[in-house]
Order: sequence, then structure tokens, then C-alpha cells
Amino acid sequence: MISRILYEDNHLLVFNKLPSEIVQGDKTRDVPLVDLLKDYIKEKYHKPGNVFLGVVHRLDRPASGVVIFARTGKALSRLNAVLREGSMKKIYWAVVLNSPTPESGHLVHFLRKNEEQNRSYVYDQEVKGSKRAELNYRLLHSAEIYHLLEIELITGRHHQIRAQLAAIGCPIRGDVKYGFPRTNKDGSIHLHARQVEFQHPVSKEILRIEASPPEDALWGFFSRHLSG
Repeated sequence: MISRILYEDNHLLVFNKLPSEIVQGDKTRDVPLVDLLKDYIKEKYHKPGNVFLGVVHRLDRPASGVVIFARTGKALSRLNAVLREGSMKKIYWAVVLNSPTPESGHLVHFLRKNEEQNRSYVYDQEVKGSKRAELNYRLLHSAEIYHLLEIELITGRHHQIRAQLAAIGCPIRGDVKYGFPRTNKDGSIHLHARQVEFQHPVSKEILRIEASPPEDALWGFFSRHLSG
């Protein structure tokens, strides 16, 4: 677990989440990352009593990649403000079925969340209860069946990348909720929070933090191609 800590100081802890892990507690009652990392901090720094660790943003359980936690209330409030202002740059990788046309572009949709289904529905025009969703995408590499896209998230809506890519005919591998024909054996989807870039809430340094994708054959294929 320690090997998946991407950045750590007195104010922040940035972690590379695996697809099976949950960031915060849910109805499954599985132990969330925030609790596991509190235990890590408590043990490493010999902290008595309760440990503060704030969740800056969440990542869908079947997805993987960068998750940011704040170790102080000041850092949490400042990073929440950064998110509201839209000044945190977030880059994702997605392995999809079908190559998008065009190969790069800017998507604008309106998403309406269905709480009971835990799903977002996509509309071309604003409807009651919908929120504007924007992202940029570009094709990085194509294999025989699958294609690797890089996504820059501009807004942060519920299941936004999953829903918007499905709406243009490019469902994410394993994401049966949004139209992929079958699940991945481990329950994951091939969506990975690859990189974040933001101003440190205290030092004001610009941080650019990158997470390697999970170890599986498909991620490995695309990673080798890009690094080669």
C-alpha cells in the first residue's frame, strides 16, 4: 500500500487507487481508503487520538488512479476552493470500444443523475435537473479492437466521462452500466485517473502528479506503446 503513495507531506496525501477500492464508506461496509490511510498516518507518525484526513475528490469504485486527500482542515478548504474554481487540471485515460470521430474534440452535454439507478443520463440540450458537462478528448493509440483515449475533465459531474463517451458510441471497456457488452472479470472498468496538476494549498508550488495504470494485459499493452 505504501508503494502506491504518490505524494505526501504535512498537508497532502495523494494515492493511486485500485479499481476494487472505495474512497469513502458506502452501503457495502467495505473498509474505505480514507480509513486505511488514517491508520497508516497514525502508525507512521505515532499520532494519538483521531487522525484528520479529508477527501478532496472521489473516484468511482471500478475506476483507478489519482485520489487526493487533505491532512489538515486548511488544506481541505483551499483545495475545495480550487475544485470549485475549476483550476485543478485532471487527465484521465480510458480504453474504449470504437474509435471516436473525430479523433479529438470537445464534448458538451447535459447530465441528469438518477439516484435510484446510480446512473447519469445524457442530453444534448438542458433539461430539468440536468447539469452542464464538458470534457476534451483525444485518441492516443488504437489496437485491433480497443482504443486508448486521453480525457481532460473540465467539469466534474456524476459518471461524466463514462456517460459522455458512451453517448458518442465509445463505451469504456467493462462498463456495462453505460453500454459495454460484458463486464471485466475483476469488476473493474478501464478508466484511470492518470494525472492531476494543481497549486499546493500552502507552499503554492505547482504539483503535477502522475499515476501508473493497474497491472493488466490491456493497460500494459497501451503503456508499453506510449513509453516506447
